Amino acid sequence: MTAPSHATTTTGLTEGHCHLLQLGRSLTMADLSTAASREHMLDLLSAHARTLPPDAWLLAHAARPEAWPDPRWPDLADLDRVAAGRPLCAWCFDYHAIAANTIALQRAGITPATTYEHGRVVLDASGQPTGVLLEHAALSLWHAVPEPTEPERPGLVLAAARHLAALGYDEAHDMKAQPWLGQVLADLDRAGDLPLRVRLYALLEDLDHLYATRRDWQTDRVTLAGGKIFTDGTLNSRTAWMLHPYAEAPAGLSHGLPMMSPKDIETAVRRVDALNLPLAAHAIGDGAVRATLDAVERARPKARGFRVEHAELIDEADIPRFPALGVIASLQPCHLLADIEALHRAVPARLDRVLPVRDLLDAGLRPGVDLLFGSDVPIVRADPGDSIQAAVHRRRANTPPEQAVSPQQSIDEPTAWACFGRA
Repeated sequence: MTAPSHATTTTGLTEGHCHLLQLGRSLTMADLSTAASREHMLDLLSAHARTLPPDAWLLAHAARPEAWPDPRWPDLADLDRVAAGRPLCAWCFDYHAIAANTIALQRAGITPATTYEHGRVVLDASGQPTGVLLEHAALSLWHAVPEPTEPERPGLVLAAARHLAALGYDEAHDMKAQPWLGQVLADLDRAGDLPLRVRLYALLEDLDHLYATRRDWQTDRVTLAGGKIFTDGTLNSRTAWMLHPYAEAPAGLSHGLPMMSPKDIETAVRRVDALNLPLAAHAIGDGAVRATLDAVERARPKARGFRVEHAELIDEADIPRFPALGVIASLQPCHLLADIEALHRAVPARLDRVLPVRDLLDAGLRPGVDLLFGSDVPIVRADPGDSIQAAVHRRRANTPPEQAVSPQQSIDEPTAWACFGRA
């Protein structure tokens, strides 16, 4: 992916979608974003392995097989070889698929017979695991990786916050806040070390704890903002929930993989609204976007600020429903730069519905108010210049205009900056 060669210098921006702990951890992992092939990925993993103690997990992130000439993950034997006896876990850049080696699969208790309602253990022709795990299967593997200890948490969070502040952000919305994150951030703030404001959105299983304890840790700069759900997966894994079938998809995933039923989404809306808080819903495919809007329409929540996160494809009929229902569109245009190959392979007939920013503005959404930009870091890097490039030019830098994806959805640069909250 070609992107601006250096971080954009600016100030006063809001990072509308990030993951602070994951960002802090990613800064310690092998970075696979430059891998141009399976072989290159293996070389990077092998080099990182040589820096680790013999019993340490080999952790990596940012692999993007869809961009390779042959978009296949390394096989299990190669992953075993480069790990040199260590458990290995390499995230796809979208954090919805993992490549793991044999030792890691064993540590997680994953076998050829292991099944998940909302996930998949990918098997080869002989019925054996390839090492690739999707959605809840990937999360199951990740849960076998040792978590940072309590004394390690503040350092990781502070490193992430400083990373964002250096890029010009003075506010960040954490979209998967751990039960302990509010207290850690508050302690950093009270010590004078926190360089930005943080608004926390917690998964439903963690929301009750953060809500019950909020008076113990909230400060003027660290606040509980709402709940978070995942209604679908991702485009690269073909698990994003689509209204129309993918042009190419694994067996059983013709329309993606809904992670929640319409009724479950509505229940989540009502549950969070009962706390007088809004809900942020991960919804990448147009099917997931519609299901989320339908749930809001049925529930008619009293709290303001319900959000659809990502919305990489939005059906034309659903555009006016955002302002009509008072729903915020929280987009990450920078994902267009990472997803170009996947978009052309998966939804070639629906490219006109990819990140329809112009349509949302024309429907009445306001930049920086109910149309927000972010990055989803560490899924991709947090440089706001990447989203400006994507929103304005609809293509990677240094590529010809005819490669733009849905150029009719382009917006001007001042409007794009305004979506980051900068007037």
